[in-house]
Formats: sequence, C-alpha cells, structure tokens
Amino acid sequence: MITLLTGKKGSGKTKKLIELTHEAVVNTKGNVVCIEKGDTLTFDVDHNARLVNVEGYGINGFEVFYGFISGLCAGNYDITDILVDSTLKIGGTDLNAFTSFLAKIKMLTDSAKVNITFSVSADSAEFPEEIFKLAEIK
Repeated sequence: MITLLTGKKGSGKTKKLIELTHEAVVNTKGNVVCIEKGDTLTFDVDHNARLVNVEGYGINGFEVFYGFISGLCAGNYDITDILVDSTLKIGGTDLNAFTSFLAKIKMLTDSAKVNITFSVSADSAEFPEEIFKLAEIK
C-alpha cells in the first residue's frame, strides 16, 4: 500500500510522518525504515526504526530512488513499513516522473508486501490524475 502525506511546506507532514513511524514500530512484527534527506529526524524517530539519510548514498532522481528502495526490500524481507520524508527533495519536482515512480513502487509494494508512506510538499490538486489510482492521499 502507498500513502501520500500531502500539503505545502509547514503543514505538519513531517510531524505526522514521525507519528506514523512510532505507530508502525509499536504495531508491526517486522522492521520499520524511515528515509530522510539530511539528518533532521535523528532525535525524533523511535530508535527501533532504522533511520536512513539518503545523502550518504548519492540518491538523486526517482529512478535511482526506486532502485534504492527496491534494494532495501530485497536485502531485508522483514521490512513491513517504509516512511519517506521530503520525497520531492530526494527525487525531484517533476510530478510526471513522480507518477511513474509511484507506478513502479506500487508493483513493489504488492510483491514485497510492504507499506510505503511518502511526505510530498505539494497540494494534491497539482497531482496528475493517475496518482489517485496508485496511492491513498492524506
């Protein structure tokens, strides 16, 4: 399942993502991964979740980001939840490229049985129609 936390900057997406990370740690029997760009969540995310700063891995663009997430899933079958902060800062601001990325992620979530939540600094009214078929918007 794919969930998008949407809204303009300052609308509380990161706070909600942190809450969802804590809930996932408590409620899952598997592993929880939180991905961020930078190290701003170091003291906010539960220490039982794996916090990954993509800046250390040279992630730029949605193609590379998809490969990174696929690698996480391939390397650890126990991951049940992946939560991503600042998605458009990691992959880019092209919403059509983001839509293609989500289509690939949808196939991954279905096959790997993982829930992925992305925070997206954009109003959902800006999204291409296809995104609404791929993800739950919050």
